[in-house]
Amino acid sequence: MTGSEDRAAADASFGDVSIGDASNAHGADARADGADADGADVSASDVGAAVAAAHREYWASVLASTVRVTRDLDTAEECVQDAYAQALRTWRTAGVPDRPAAWLRTVAGNRARDLLRRESVWRRAMPLLVEDTTVPDPQDAADSPAVADDTLRLIFTCCHPALAWEARVALTLRLVCGLSTAEVARAFLVQETAMAARITRAKKKIATARIPYRVPTEADLPERVSAVCDVVHLVFTTGSNAPVGETLLREDLIASAVGLARTLYRLLPVAEPVGLLALLLLIDARRATRTTDDGQAVLLQDQDRSRWDRELIAEGTDLLTEALRAGPPTRYAVQAAIAAVHAEAPTFDATDWTEIIALYDVLLGLWPSPVVELNRAVAIGMRDGPRAGLRELDALAAEPALATYRYLSAARADFLRRLELWSEAITSYEEALLLTDNEPERAFLTARLAEVRRAALP
Repeated sequence: MTGSEDRAAADASFGDVSIGDASNAHGADARADGADADGADVSASDVGAAVAAAHREYWASVLASTVRVTRDLDTAEECVQDAYAQALRTWRTAGVPDRPAAWLRTVAGNRARDLLRRESVWRRAMPLLVEDTTVPDPQDAADSPAVADDTLRLIFTCCHPALAWEARVALTLRLVCGLSTAEVARAFLVQETAMAARITRAKKKIATARIPYRVPTEADLPERVSAVCDVVHLVFTTGSNAPVGETLLREDLIASAVGLARTLYRLLPVAEPVGLLALLLLIDARRATRTTDDGQAVLLQDQDRSRWDRELIAEGTDLLTEALRAGPPTRYAVQAAIAAVHAEAPTFDATDWTEIIALYDVLLGLWPSPVVELNRAVAIGMRDGPRAGLRELDALAAEPALATYRYLSAARADFLRRLELWSEAITSYEEALLLTDNEPERAFLTARLAEVRRAALP
């Protein structure tokens, strides 16, 4: 099981069954790019917020443009990290630039060129990425086509078929989305040290195998797009249910995934990318109702459906129809169909759980997975009652992939609570809390645990 399934399981357990060379010249770059030239200090908190926002929005484009200079992923990543560290220092006195992405690309590029000059002999002896013949200006605006192409080059490089599937997804989350190694490890349900070794091996293989830094040719694109769809899906699931942190949603990752899915759809409007985009839009239509104003998690059954984005739902539904017409159903199309059932239900009680269970049966044939089985079990509990759902969940307890999966414990706790089996429910809520690092999810589980403990009192 991989983190690409987390969105599905999160939805199930929370009632929504649809499954992250310093120099004076760099400071001059900032002022030339629109920073406050009078040198007035900016508060450390404001600078920190600006750098954090720039990391969320521009990490991928800054790294992608720097890779073209270094043709080495480790060196590029080091230079980009240096650029962000420099921003924390320079923006404090020079001001936040009007175009932070261009500032960061310039500083990272300058740092890269400095390193290349000092290490020219060593660099000539080491294997490097084969770069594309088209080299856009690294100082283009952050939303320019050239920068978008750079990002796609980086994604397709990270998703090259010479890499194992897990390495492709992990590398893309680390390099394209800027997640920490710890966050990627949690998405994969593995130890951080194991994930660090996996990412290192993947980087080395890209260099030694001379994997090209470019978008595949038209002839190669169809066979490569499936791996990229998997990556985009995982980016979205990580954003929709952040494995760690203070917020349930990482809107930067959600926006990145939807943007990448739209780009893939434009590149190759065949069944898989079309189904993927349909799925993402149908789930994203509920984003505004998934948390309270103060960031607490809201169950599907408690969401205000009048606030769901009907334009996104309509677009997603049209895309689902297009995906089903484009060829045999893909797993993304089936997942989108599940999301569409929820979108069409006027109330939670009116949800067609029988249709959802049937769709999960189809999905299991296309994508066998313990997490899909978990979601199906929850759907059965919704249709046939908590005791039936609990039987289905208990049958999955021996699955090794679910042994430390927080959403299994959370789903089981909910069914036990509904059955008023207070002692067992307390144990399951405590297990779920031990396995949960996301603060809104922890707050939700803590509140439910307190409710069950009160109910258990004589």
